[in-house]
Amino acid sequence: MKKFKLFTLLFVAIGFGFTACDDDDSGEPDAGVTITGIPATAEIENLGTLGPVTATLTAPDGLASFSITKDGAAFGEKVTYDGETTATVDFTYTATEEDEDNNIVFVFTATDVDGDEESFTHVLSVGEAVFFPNEVLSGLITEDITLTNDRIWELAGRVIVTGEATLEIEPGTIIKGRTGTGTNASVLMIARDGMIDAVGTAENPIIFTTVEDNIQVGQLRGNNLTVDDRELWGGVVILGNAPISPNAGTTAQIEGVPPSESLGQYGGDNAADNRGNFQFVSLRHGGTTIDPVAGNDINGLTLGGVGTGTTISDIEIFANFDDGVEFFGGTVNVSNVLVYTVGDDAIDIDQAYAGTVDNFLVFTSGKDAADSDEGLEIDGPEGAANSGGKFTVQNGTITSIDGGGSAADFKSSAQGTVKNVKWSGFTGGATIQIRASYTADDCERRIDALANLLSEDLVFETVEFGAISVYTSSAGCTTTDDQTAAEGIITSETATGASDATVFNGWTLASLSDLL
Repeated sequence: MKKFKLFTLLFVAIGFGFTACDDDDSGEPDAGVTITGIPATAEIENLGTLGPVTATLTAPDGLASFSITKDGAAFGEKVTYDGETTATVDFTYTATEEDEDNNIVFVFTATDVDGDEESFTHVLSVGEAVFFPNEVLSGLITEDITLTNDRIWELAGRVIVTGEATLEIEPGTIIKGRTGTGTNASVLMIARDGMIDAVGTAENPIIFTTVEDNIQVGQLRGNNLTVDDRELWGGVVILGNAPISPNAGTTAQIEGVPPSESLGQYGGDNAADNRGNFQFVSLRHGGTTIDPVAGNDINGLTLGGVGTGTTISDIEIFANFDDGVEFFGGTVNVSNVLVYTVGDDAIDIDQAYAGTVDNFLVFTSGKDAADSDEGLEIDGPEGAANSGGKFTVQNGTITSIDGGGSAADFKSSAQGTVKNVKWSGFTGGATIQIRASYTADDCERRIDALANLLSEDLVFETVEFGAISVYTSSAGCTTTDDQTAAEGIITSETATGASDATVFNGWTLASLSDLL
């Protein structure tokens, strides 16, 4: 490539061509903002110049501001408006020597007086660098598709793989969810008749994050978000046909998906159900609440009725708003799981999940941004169907980074085995909570986590913790005798915890951020 004398960085010239109007004549509310005239991509030689190119901003409700970022940093001055409905922006950029063979990402953002916002991304390829614009995924995926690692993929709203289609994701691929909360959150969902083949590597993990993350193709992390940034998109949901134990019947609607979406159903009678592969995947800065009263949320990774034919391993959930990983029944085995400071429970088990979670690291926090709940929250069957399923949670370390969060809560007929799990760092010591239930008239013990502990349907082997606490919501009943009984069954002893914490080094965001 030819070398030329180094030019200096030019400028962003902003010109205005607008039509002023009164607030009362600003059109229908929430009419939105558009940006036109800027190409998605362009190529120039090293030290060459792009432009001028003219962008036209349109906002029927009146423009409020316009700004540009270059590779995630502010570029030029932010412009404010007084409600003009149109304006023009002349953009010019001259590459520097440092730009050679690089892609420069400019993001143009305009807002209106109602708070509507529109962003447009332009990528300038300098020299021999080749760029592919972001590909947007939305709605239903009903045919086989491969997400390649040479571009950024965006999730726009709820994206569902169905109709026997397979979604393949190449190692090193980056998928960004568009911002949105509640039912507007961006989610990737694999329906019961869909498949996913997402197999990353430690050198090239698959990364799910938010469009607000400035991570680019070929990178393992961006530099503009921290562990305190969460609820910036939804998460990943995988639904299968393995047994579950819901309140009624043998199937249920997954939380985070409205009842009107029939593809949100999960559960069945195939314990060996196969939904594909999900390995070396990092899910960052997601999670949202759909219905806070009902506890209806989108987790980092939601697994509903997923069977043993599915392979899930080497998973990171980083800075999620709600749970890290939640199991709704199913039989799938999951290994090598890292959950770092989520806003609710790190690992949540419901509906008689009958698989094994092996080799995990959990970090909780009491900070305002995280305010973690339980390291483990475990419930048992909800109904009569498939009520015999028992979990195994083994070889794990649960650490509070600042003394906050809670260690574990076993409730709602929790049944299964906890083996070689170590809790540490909790203020006052890690407390394992065991729920007890009693009849209203004579306080006789009913089936719950405590009853299962006494009957050896809930087993603890080689666990290291601070204290046991038996609690109940049964009015007028005391737990004194049951507290003593539980303390005699669950005793703290030295546990090694996670069997191999090194599997998370070098590719998880927690490791790359020196947090492990």
